[in-house]
Amino acid sequence: MSSPVASLVRRFHAPSPLAGRLAGQSLLFALGEGTFMTGSAVFFTQVVGLSAAQVGLGLTIAGVAAFVAALPAGKLVDRYGPKRMWALSAAGQAGMFTLWPFIHGFTGYVLMACAMQVVGSLGGSAYGAYTVDVLPPQERVKSRAYMYSALNVGFTLGSLVGGIALAFDSNVVLEAIPWFTAVAFLVNAAAILRLPNAAHDDRTPDERRERIPGPGPLRNPGWLASTFFAGVLWTNQVLLNIVIPLWLVEETDAPRVLLAFLFGTNTVMCIFLPMVASRGIKNIPTALRAIRVSTAFFVVSCLITLATHDTVGWKTIALVWLGHVTVTGAELYLSAASWSFEAELMDPRRRGEYQGAAEFSGTLGRVWAPALYTFLAMNWGAAGWLVIAAIGVVATIGLHPSVRAARGFLVRHVPPEELAQASAGGDEDVPQVSPAVDDGLGAATASR
Repeated sequence: MSSPVASLVRRFHAPSPLAGRLAGQSLLFALGEGTFMTGSAVFFTQVVGLSAAQVGLGLTIAGVAAFVAALPAGKLVDRYGPKRMWALSAAGQAGMFTLWPFIHGFTGYVLMACAMQVVGSLGGSAYGAYTVDVLPPQERVKSRAYMYSALNVGFTLGSLVGGIALAFDSNVVLEAIPWFTAVAFLVNAAAILRLPNAAHDDRTPDERRERIPGPGPLRNPGWLASTFFAGVLWTNQVLLNIVIPLWLVEETDAPRVLLAFLFGTNTVMCIFLPMVASRGIKNIPTALRAIRVSTAFFVVSCLITLATHDTVGWKTIALVWLGHVTVTGAELYLSAASWSFEAELMDPRRRGEYQGAAEFSGTLGRVWAPALYTFLAMNWGAAGWLVIAAIGVVATIGLHPSVRAARGFLVRHVPPEELAQASAGGDEDVPQVSPAVDDGLGAATASR
């Protein structure tokens, strides 16, 4: 009996002590965030005094604010260091969560939501830049997969805590939810400061003021196109969280209680399978292969789900569940590929700025999906599901040349020694471009 247990422990052991510490941070963040998210709808309507429409409108406005702030936030990360900005963001959000019980009315809600999204955008860019900067190239994908599992454990625990708070049906308990999240984020900020410095954290003030030679991410069309296409592929989350549940309720005879089972299955898969999905993904060619696997799962999910329109009983239940499982497979393989792209396709001297640009173009790639996918599935039926599947296939086809263009841009504009230190190696299938070849963009200097 001990041998299988020991094997299981080894399989889910942290790849390195640093990966274990980062996974603990991921769990802590998700615990606080998941707790607040679970109770947020009730909190905003009963405590802040908003209508459901006002909650949605405010979140949309806050999303626009985060979109606008993404690029400046990325530049701040490059200038002042990712760990410092990551900790500042966590501490700032902790302070803002303590203010939520005192916010009443739509204007205050919108201002607070925008501020939190902007500060969160800074933290997102800093987190991405830090993890790529500090993890050894050969361990990045495996470590990120381990951290992704921990993140899902944290969200699960947060949902449990939030659910317990909602069960009391008391505004006093509701007002305590933001305080709980604030404490989690404050502890998280302290934990971040105890992490080792990344390379960009150790620069002197004079080095921070220096301009990095060469063009930035907004002049890298391959990177912008790649992150746009990746954003399109991330619309698998729209299927997972919106379209398939709506389809189940409106277009099938499956019981609504199945929704809880579907989301439970997704949670379990995202806890136990990220490291399995990431196995063998270490560079651009293997990441592109993972993208193709992800898209195959996406297409199969669409085909399975459209078939449930005409099925009945247990057959419908089984197929809806299988459609949810396959779209989760698309999520897992896309995640693994994305971690490799982040490491291999960003200028290692300006990772924060590249993260900001990725958020900018990635948002454009996915912001339209909830409205379009819902319309296609609910109004066009089988034809709509085929169009959704085709969108994923087209994005995957477009991603292949854009990734190669993004890598070629780095070869032309980034010193070879910088790329060599940042790369996991093994990109023999990616065409290399001579640094002497001009892409027509020149050698413009981009400010940090």
